Amino acid sequence: MVDVSEKESVQRYAEAVGDIILQPETINRIRNGTTKKGNVLAVSETAGILAAKRTSEIIPLCHQIPLTSVDIRFEFSETRIHATCGVSAKYVTGVEMEALVGVTTALLSIWDMVKYLEKDSGGQYPNASLEKIRVTMKRKAE
Repeated sequence: MVDVSEKESVQRYAEAVGDIILQPETINRIRNGTTKKGNVLAVSETAGILAAKRTSEIIPLCHQIPLTSVDIRFEFSETRIHATCGVSAKYVTGVEMEALVGVTTALLSIWDMVKYLEKDSGGQYPNASLEKIRVTMKRKAE
Protein backbone atom coordinates (compact mmCIF):
# COMPACT_ATOMS: atom_id res chain seq x y z
CA MET A 1 0.00 0.00 0.00
CA VAL A 2 1.22 3.49 -0.74
CA ASP A 3 2.04 5.56 2.35
CA VAL A 4 -0.29 8.58 2.35
CA SER A 5 0.33 9.63 5.96
CA GLU A 6 1.95 12.94 4.96
CA LYS A 7 -0.82 14.02 2.59
CA GLU A 8 -3.50 16.56 3.52
CA SER A 9 -7.17 15.60 3.59
CA VAL A 10 -9.14 17.40 0.91
CA GLN A 11 -12.61 16.99 -0.52
CA ARG A 12 -12.59 14.47 -3.38
CA TYR A 13 -15.17 13.25 -5.87
CA ALA A 14 -15.17 10.59 -8.57
CA GLU A 15 -17.80 9.36 -10.95
CA ALA A 16 -17.87 6.08 -12.86
CA VAL A 17 -20.37 4.81 -15.41
CA GLY A 18 -21.26 1.60 -17.17
CA ASP A 19 -24.00 -0.10 -19.13
CA ILE A 20 -25.77 -3.43 -19.00
CA ILE A 21 -27.20 -4.66 -22.29
CA LEU A 22 -30.42 -6.67 -21.97
CA GLN A 23 -33.30 -7.79 -24.14
CA PRO A 24 -36.08 -5.19 -24.57
CA GLU A 25 -38.55 -7.43 -22.72
CA THR A 26 -36.20 -7.65 -19.74
CA ILE A 27 -35.85 -3.85 -19.70
CA ASN A 28 -39.65 -3.53 -19.74
CA ARG A 29 -40.02 -5.99 -16.87
CA ILE A 30 -37.51 -3.99 -14.80
CA ARG A 31 -39.35 -0.72 -15.58
CA ASN A 32 -42.72 -2.26 -14.73
CA GLY A 33 -41.50 -3.98 -11.56
CA THR A 34 -42.57 -7.44 -12.75
CA THR A 35 -39.42 -9.47 -12.12
CA LYS A 36 -39.39 -12.47 -9.77
CA LYS A 37 -36.82 -11.04 -7.36
CA GLY A 38 -38.55 -7.70 -6.77
CA ASN A 39 -37.45 -4.11 -7.29
CA VAL A 40 -34.32 -4.51 -9.40
CA LEU A 41 -33.18 -0.89 -9.25
CA ALA A 42 -33.66 -0.48 -5.49
CA VAL A 43 -31.69 -3.64 -4.76
CA SER A 44 -28.99 -2.74 -7.29
CA GLU A 45 -28.65 0.78 -5.90
CA THR A 46 -28.18 -0.63 -2.40
CA ALA A 47 -25.69 -3.23 -3.66
CA GLY A 48 -23.64 -0.52 -5.39
CA ILE A 49 -23.57 1.67 -2.30
CA LEU A 50 -22.53 -1.20 -0.04
CA ALA A 51 -19.82 -2.28 -2.49
CA ALA A 52 -18.36 1.23 -2.76
CA LYS A 53 -18.13 1.37 1.04
CA ARG A 54 -16.24 -1.96 1.10
CA THR A 55 -13.84 -1.39 -1.78
CA SER A 56 -10.75 -1.78 0.37
CA GLU A 57 -11.91 -5.27 1.34
CA ILE A 58 -11.96 -6.53 -2.23
CA ILE A 59 -9.22 -4.50 -3.96
CA PRO A 60 -6.09 -5.48 -2.02
CA LEU A 61 -4.05 -2.25 -2.07
CA CYS A 62 -6.87 0.28 -1.75
CA HIS A 63 -7.00 2.43 1.37
CA GLN A 64 -10.01 2.25 3.65
CA ILE A 65 -11.68 5.57 2.89
CA PRO A 66 -14.38 7.18 5.06
CA LEU A 67 -16.90 7.98 2.33
CA THR A 68 -19.24 10.91 2.86
CA SER A 69 -21.57 10.18 -0.07
CA VAL A 70 -22.35 7.46 -2.61
CA ASP A 71 -25.00 8.11 -5.25
CA ILE A 72 -26.17 5.52 -7.80
CA ARG A 73 -28.38 6.59 -10.72
CA PHE A 74 -29.92 4.67 -13.63
CA GLU A 75 -31.10 5.70 -17.10
CA PHE A 76 -32.97 3.46 -19.55
CA SER A 77 -32.93 2.96 -23.28
CA GLU A 78 -34.59 0.17 -25.25
CA THR A 79 -31.83 -2.39 -24.71
CA ARG A 80 -29.60 -0.98 -21.98
CA ILE A 81 -29.49 0.46 -18.52
CA HIS A 82 -26.84 3.10 -17.99
CA ALA A 83 -25.61 3.33 -14.39
CA THR A 84 -23.66 6.16 -12.76
CA CYS A 85 -21.94 6.01 -9.38
CA GLY A 86 -20.72 9.21 -7.75
CA VAL A 87 -18.57 9.00 -4.63
CA SER A 88 -17.34 11.74 -2.26
CA ALA A 89 -14.92 11.79 0.66
CA LYS A 90 -12.72 14.22 2.53
CA TYR A 91 -9.53 12.21 2.63
CA VAL A 92 -5.89 11.96 1.55
CA THR A 93 -6.42 9.76 -1.52
CA GLY A 94 -8.92 9.55 -4.35
CA VAL A 95 -12.20 7.68 -4.59
CA GLU A 96 -12.23 6.53 -8.21
CA MET A 97 -11.86 2.86 -7.27
CA GLU A 98 -14.89 3.17 -4.99
CA ALA A 99 -16.89 4.66 -7.87
CA LEU A 100 -15.81 1.84 -10.21
CA VAL A 101 -16.63 -0.88 -7.69
CA GLY A 102 -19.98 0.77 -6.93
CA VAL A 103 -21.11 1.04 -10.55
CA THR A 104 -19.88 -2.44 -11.46
CA THR A 105 -21.62 -4.05 -8.50
CA ALA A 106 -24.87 -2.22 -9.27
CA LEU A 107 -24.74 -3.59 -12.83
CA LEU A 108 -23.87 -7.10 -11.63
CA SER A 109 -26.79 -6.98 -9.23
CA ILE A 110 -29.13 -6.12 -12.12
CA TRP A 111 -27.75 -9.09 -14.04
CA ASP A 112 -28.25 -11.41 -11.07
CA MET A 113 -31.85 -10.34 -10.59
CA VAL A 114 -32.87 -10.81 -14.24
CA LYS A 115 -30.58 -13.59 -15.44
CA TYR A 116 -33.50 -16.03 -15.63
CA LEU A 117 -35.06 -13.75 -18.28
CA GLU A 118 -31.82 -13.52 -20.29
CA LYS A 119 -30.89 -17.22 -20.51
CA ASP A 120 -31.45 -19.02 -23.80
CA SER A 121 -32.58 -22.66 -24.08
CA GLY A 122 -28.99 -23.80 -23.53
CA GLY A 123 -28.58 -21.75 -20.34
CA GLN A 124 -26.33 -19.17 -22.01
CA TYR A 125 -26.56 -15.37 -22.13
CA PRO A 126 -26.38 -14.43 -25.82
CA ASN A 127 -27.52 -10.81 -25.33
CA ALA A 128 -26.59 -9.75 -21.80
CA SER A 129 -23.28 -7.94 -21.36
CA LEU A 130 -21.59 -5.23 -19.33
CA GLU A 131 -20.02 -2.42 -21.37
CA LYS A 132 -18.16 0.86 -21.14
CA ILE A 133 -17.31 0.76 -17.44
CA ARG A 134 -15.01 3.71 -16.85
CA VAL A 135 -14.21 6.73 -14.71
CA THR A 136 -15.76 9.83 -16.24
CA MET A 137 -14.77 12.38 -13.62
CA LYS A 138 -12.25 12.79 -10.83
CA ARG A 139 -11.70 16.00 -8.90
CA LYS A 140 -10.25 17.25 -5.67
CA ALA A 141 -10.33 20.57 -3.88
CA GLU A 142 -7.08 22.54 -3.98
